[in-house]
Amino acid sequence: MTNDYAYLYLSSLSEAKRQDEIGLWQASHSENVACKQAIEEAIRKSFDGMHLDANCAQSVIDSFGFKRVGWVLSSTLQQKQYDGRFSPQNKTWAASTFIPPCDRNYEFAVESHPAVLDGFVNAFREAQAELKLFDGSHCDDMTGQALEGTVLVMSPFTLKESYWAPENQLWLATGGFGCTPTASGRAVYATCLGDGEQARWNRSDFIGILREEHLPDWAREHLEQLQQKSLTVPDMSHPSM
Repeated sequence: MTNDYAYLYLSSLSEAKRQDEIGLWQASHSENVACKQAIEEAIRKSFDGMHLDANCAQSVIDSFGFKRVGWVLSSTLQQKQYDGRFSPQNKTWAASTFIPPCDRNYEFAVESHPAVLDGFVNAFREAQAELKLFDGSHCDDMTGQALEGTVLVMSPFTLKESYWAPENQLWLATGGFGCTPTASGRAVYATCLGDGEQARWNRSDFIGILREEHLPDWAREHLEQLQQKSLTVPDMSHPSM
């Protein structure tokens, strides 16, 4: 994956106004509408009256990226949550993404036939599953948990799509006020198990603590190396917070 797609604004319109980011919100909203229209067109072209082409979602993903297509589909299903033609699995999937309430979200709600749209959602989720990214099903909840020394799973929404790969999601938390659940600070200092990069993130950039049974062998090896290094190198100080 090489594309970095148009910026997806994740906050509400009211927050955009408070932050003087209305231009960013408007541009993202317009892109959401264009994505919704592309989904409807892809369904029209791919549905023969009985079956939906299994690759129907790929052209839209190529044009708009997984983040935005997932955002538009999740928002659509949340707005149509009482429609029994969407599968319970897809409704649960859609509900896992927080879409800020807005009286203009309907403008990018996909209006294709719900039963056919449900098939498009299946195709999208299957394409995303092929990336083998970590998600909430691999994690323990961070709420109330001390994070220092744990392996955290970074949310795909935090990363540019050009970096969407499992090895870029796993980070060893090494310090920062955000590691303490009762602290007011959000900073989490962490080391990437994929390439050893050290960076500062916010606690909210992660979706949970990776469960031990989901730790890949390559990550376990890198984790053990980092833990051995921390035992042999004196801890002179923590990064300034």
